[in-house]
Amino acid sequence: MGYLDAQEGDAERTAFRRAEKRYKFYKHSSTSARSIKHRESVPPTDLSDVIDFRKIRHLGFSTESGIKMDDKNFQWPVFTMEQHPGFYFIPEALGIEEQMHWIKESLTTFPQPPNRTNHTAVYGPIFDLWNRAQKDLSETTSDNTPDNESNKNSADGKSYIDANGAISGEQQHSTSIPLSVLLRKLRWATLGLQFDWSKRAYDLSLPYNKMPQKLCDLASKLAEPAMPDSEFHAEAAIVNYFGQDDMLGGHLDDMEKDWSKPIVSISFGCKAIFLLGGPTREHKPTAMFLRSGDVVLMAGPARGCFHGVPRIFVDPKQADLPDFSTCDPSCKTFIDYINRSRINLNIRQVF
Repeated sequence: MGYLDAQEGDAERTAFRRAEKRYKFYKHSSTSARSIKHRESVPPTDLSDVIDFRKIRHLGFSTESGIKMDDKNFQWPVFTMEQHPGFYFIPEALGIEEQMHWIKESLTTFPQPPNRTNHTAVYGPIFDLWNRAQKDLSETTSDNTPDNESNKNSADGKSYIDANGAISGEQQHSTSIPLSVLLRKLRWATLGLQFDWSKRAYDLSLPYNKMPQKLCDLASKLAEPAMPDSEFHAEAAIVNYFGQDDMLGGHLDDMEKDWSKPIVSISFGCKAIFLLGGPTREHKPTAMFLRSGDVVLMAGPARGCFHGVPRIFVDPKQADLPDFSTCDPSCKTFIDYINRSRINLNIRQVF
């Protein structure tokens, strides 16, 4: 996803890599006798060591040593960890309606040019990816009804894009792919000041839009526990999009100049496991659950710690999703997406 991958020069014997493998999702697509035997040899994931801040909040106490809760000085209960100074966890910071607002923005507005995505380098700027992909999916569904079987022809109703960024109603080249597939493969988008992944630095020469004021206001409010005596100014953000098989390898967020300013990280969608380690991958990381509406702040020493997301849970029994059915019926396509996905919005002050 554009970050420094945990496996670059990293032996599998490091403590961080072992934790990633412990919590990783193992997929078994074959039903042969051999694969069934292999599946039976893979034990269920042991989650007994994963910290659950939401559970701690509702119990009113923690059995974990070094965890403290401040529910008096801020709008929300804020957790800190003695072994991770500069790290703050705010469970259930955003309500359902506010979550849905940012889910919709993350899928419709934030990937819009001049914001860059993981597709930009290959296809150039793509406008209205979400709306075009949803139109394709809707037409594909209607074309599969019995009444339409006799009307099929070489044009399948989908919008295709080729390596030159040209969009057509037909597959012009063997390398052209439907926009609905590009949506499924959307992994990141950058807002505000644009980041050059090849140089691991902000490129001020790239065109950009200012950060949405509503997002700036939210980030400033959420950042208060990490900087109570000054104001957070959001200047850039990275949106990560996760499917069931996706993970975010251990990395450092060290691109900004002033590490005293926190990264404000907001989770939406399916539950995930977040690993927070130390300044090297040799440090054993702490595992914790992240759920929709949870917020993490990383400032000061925590900015120099390796962290990552080795697993998301899309099974309805484990995803711990909010009841998005209470949202407006017009949100159905967004609910369908987020019920099988996770979005992480992390906001930064660059200067």
